[in-house]
Amino acid sequence: MDRFVIEGGTPLHGTIHASGSKNSALPALAAALLTDEPVVLERIPRVRDIRTMERLLVDIGSRVETEGERVTITTPQIVSPEAPYELVKTMRASSLVLGPLAARAGRARVSLPGGCAIGARPINMHLAGLEKLGATVSQEHGYVEAIAPGGLKGTRFSFDRITVTGTEDILMAAVLAQGETVIENAAREPEVVDLAQLLRKMGAQI
Repeated sequence: MDRFVIEGGTPLHGTIHASGSKNSALPALAAALLTDEPVVLERIPRVRDIRTMERLLVDIGSRVETEGERVTITTPQIVSPEAPYELVKTMRASSLVLGPLAARAGRARVSLPGGCAIGARPINMHLAGLEKLGATVSQEHGYVEAIAPGGLKGTRFSFDRITVTGTEDILMAAVLAQGETVIENAAREPEVVDLAQLLRKMGAQI
């Protein structure tokens, strides 16, 4: 087994570059699906889940341009509102595209990594929130599908327990819903705050 052996006693000094947070970057990338205008994100860490999310966005219809830790996403239209198992099987954050796709395209079909049952993971709270916003939700063969051809409607929704990705998903869906949405028992982690700040810059009132 690999290990680090650290011998102390020597004062440390110097400067290092801290990469951005993957947990903040993933919902920010998903949020770019909400608009047809370019979204430029800085300090996006170059890790596997980020690359998977970028490939997913391209499949959905986005143009993704990377320059170091800067990523520019432009989605003129949603070509395929689906996150297939073959692409997201290694990424637990695949559910983050549910809200944006249901809100903008009126349809989202997303594979759950491993095909696990909804009730066994907090994804059931994402879906309950989307249903409260007016989507019709179904599950079949390891996929969840949310359909809202007439668009989503603002509502009041309270999470049974706090969930970060659930809060992010419903937050993104709500910004394109008609009317006001109030989310209760919402997560308040830094990545949720980062997402809210991005959505405000994109024009949302939060």
